[in-house]
Amino acid sequence: SIYGLKGRNGRKPLAICLGDVEHIYRYCHVNVPDELLRDLLPGPVTLVLKRSEELNKDLNPFTSLVGVRIPNHPFIRELARACSGPLALTSANISSQASTLTVSEFQDLWPQLSLVIDGGPVGDVQSPECRLGSTVVDLSVSGKYTIIRPGCALQSTVEILRQKYGLVPESS
Repeated sequence: SIYGLKGRNGRKPLAICLGDVEHIYRYCHVNVPDELLRDLLPGPVTLVLKRSEELNKDLNPFTSLVGVRIPNHPFIRELARACSGPLALTSANISSQASTLTVSEFQDLWPQLSLVIDGGPVGDVQSPECRLGSTVVDLSVSGKYTIIRPGCALQSTVEILRQKYGLVPESS
């Protein structure tokens, strides 16, 4: 239903949202140091990792990978903690439109939704960078990274991956 609502390509995977870093280990095979996860999360980064058998097979059945987000937003994290499993996560917009930061910005979708909860803005509404979405980085290959989407935290993410952990871009 998420794909239909957003007009999203059915082969474009959904990420999962978790409340805390330690929950990543249940749904993903992690091949980077725990400290690296904690340096990037919670924050505006989506980490792509190999999915574990614990993750529902109906979520993105066409890939062995999954994107994981732990947003730096207290309401979203509390909501994720209250749920027994991961939340499917995507931006609240029609595919390819600008990311929304407040519930009023996606009013056109409300009639098609079962529930809308206003947990406050998910970023600085005056900042164009906040509308770029999260930086998406694939860490599924040991010692390497691939930027899938530059997003709003590209420079700081690459700095951490390269300088602190010595990871190299996949293409090298």
